[in-house]
Amino acid sequence: MKRSQAVELGYDGARQSAPLAVSAAATLNAAAKQRIQSIDALRGAVMLLMLVDHVREFFFLHAQVPDPMDISTTSPGLFASRLLAHFCAPAFIVLTGLSAWLYSQSRGGKAAASAFLFKRGLFLIVLELTVVSFAWTFSLPPQTLFLQVIWVIGLSMIALSALLWLPRAAVLAIGLLIVLGHNFLDPIAFAAGEPGHAIWAILHDRGYIELTETVRARTSYPLLPWIGVIALGWCAGPWFGRNTPAGVRRGRLILVGCASVALFALLRATNIYGDPYPWLTGASALQTVMSFFNVTKYPPSADFILLTLGVGALVLAWLEKVPTRGLATIAVFGAAPLFFYVIHLYVLHLLNLAALAAFGPNQGAYFSLANVGALWLLSAVVAVPLWFLCRWFVGVKRRSGNTLLSYL
Repeated sequence: MKRSQAVELGYDGARQSAPLAVSAAATLNAAAKQRIQSIDALRGAVMLLMLVDHVREFFFLHAQVPDPMDISTTSPGLFASRLLAHFCAPAFIVLTGLSAWLYSQSRGGKAAASAFLFKRGLFLIVLELTVVSFAWTFSLPPQTLFLQVIWVIGLSMIALSALLWLPRAAVLAIGLLIVLGHNFLDPIAFAAGEPGHAIWAILHDRGYIELTETVRARTSYPLLPWIGVIALGWCAGPWFGRNTPAGVRRGRLILVGCASVALFALLRATNIYGDPYPWLTGASALQTVMSFFNVTKYPPSADFILLTLGVGALVLAWLEKVPTRGLATIAVFGAAPLFFYVIHLYVLHLLNLAALAAFGPNQGAYFSLANVGALWLLSAVVAVPLWFLCRWFVGVKRRSGNTLLSYL
């Protein structure tokens, strides 16, 4: 997909739920003496959902819409696929915070974790602006630098590297305040060129930042709410410590998951607070349900975070009870998240170009799949070789002492 096509289709890179940072989480987790397989399994599951969403980006070009959650322009199948992909970024970022706590327990306390988070955060920011950006566009030089999910995870890690020095109760209070209260800031806005525009575009309001006469940046993932999410992940870390019984951990996950989903339902039903866009009664019951779950991701509203983290906590509690052998296959993806993320983008982009060269355009100017079912089928097919690549890479990383590989 060339840059010209991306601009024509309204692509701003924001729709990726990219895991990235999962890289961070993965590297952090790898440092533990023994990986917690339920965490890898959850991460692996949301990565596969992300794969479906990114197949849509590269193989549904004839039917791209500015917002795949807009019920006025999106089919129910595409809406459901996108809704499932909403769980990716929150899961990645909260697990990054959790894994940072595990790292601190096995590698020298808060000082070691803080240094690690700061360095990995910088690495992810650079990766976003170079390797990942090129994977999406295959264009050099870029006209627009899209500051997306990997960028925001990197910045969130840097923020946590400072926050973790506070008492755990203070970190928890800050995380809850940001997650539940940041929508009170929605009325604040700065026009381009006004003092404060750039910093507010980075923190809370998606927008363009003019860097030079020919290059601009697009803050696709505003930072502030994600700082709250990673802080909550850090605070959940002790639940996965050696001294916490598995039954106690599952009970806490279920309690938090149920409370989060219940609060989401209450806020969303009342339409008073929690999301800048209220749900509306549609022409059919299905459209009404779609409107109810059409919560705002950019920046993630309180409703969005409550729903995704609540369901994620419940799924993680369930995975805790699944036998280790039953999680092994999907956990392979979660054990090499950043590697998977980078590789799958290049694989999908090259596959699309190869199909276009071999078969020519079949949907207007593009080679594009006919329906959502075909997207899921192609995702399943692509996942198979990616699983073998991830398994190979995990083995290489375990046998190698190369510092560079630890970043992946």
